[in-house]
Amino acid sequence: METKKAIYIADDERNIREAIKTFLESEGYAVTAFENGDLLLAAFQKAPCDLVILDVMMPGSSGFTICTEIRKRSTVPIIMLTARDSDLDYATGLSLGSDDYFTKPFSAMSLVMRVKAIFRRIEFEKQNAGQAQGEGALSFGDIVMDLRGKRVKAGGREVSLTPNEYDLLRYLMEKNDQAVSRDELLENVWGYNTEIETRATDDTVRRLRKKLEHSSVAIEAVWGFGFRLKVRDEHG
Repeated sequence: METKKAIYIADDERNIREAIKTFLESEGYAVTAFENGDLLLAAFQKAPCDLVILDVMMPGSSGFTICTEIRKRSTVPIIMLTARDSDLDYATGLSLGSDDYFTKPFSAMSLVMRVKAIFRRIEFEKQNAGQAQGEGALSFGDIVMDLRGKRVKAGGREVSLTPNEYDLLRYLMEKNDQAVSRDELLENVWGYNTEIETRATDDTVRRLRKKLEHSSVAIEAVWGFGFRLKVRDEHG
């Protein structure tokens, strides 16, 4: 019998906490809810779970702080929740290594769909891990990606990437200079179907561009479609 996936939730609003817990439990997940992030972190340090859902604004340590602490010891998927529709909050969450971001109010069913998609992606990555072991590196322009070590160098310098940034860059590099649609990226990098609305693609591309500013490679927008990699000309 397959063990249930364990999910930890931290949110100081009891109604939100309980609604998420109920929806996820109805889908067969083992859910533990906490009223603040410090309690969740303490539990995680004793018994890690399979996915974490964190409110940003809570008494005690913020969700951002807890996300940072978890990332020091684990690559467990993290979804952030916030009451503010702020681009800064969204970018901060992604840069700290969260996998996605929800602005309140949101549909609990949408969150469940997102959780399912994340677990599908992890399963897909496990199935393809053996293939990566047999591969050495990918390169495009001055970017070299070590597939075994999951390290990236651009312009001779090592670039620190979050898991989503790494996966998105790898997908674009595998496609070489072909244009890739947003829907294709969502499906193949995040594992989401096209009914899920998310800014994850555009925000992750924005962060990647900043980290690759010193590189000869640019992530070029293809108007109304998606993105592709391009080697900048010497005047660009």
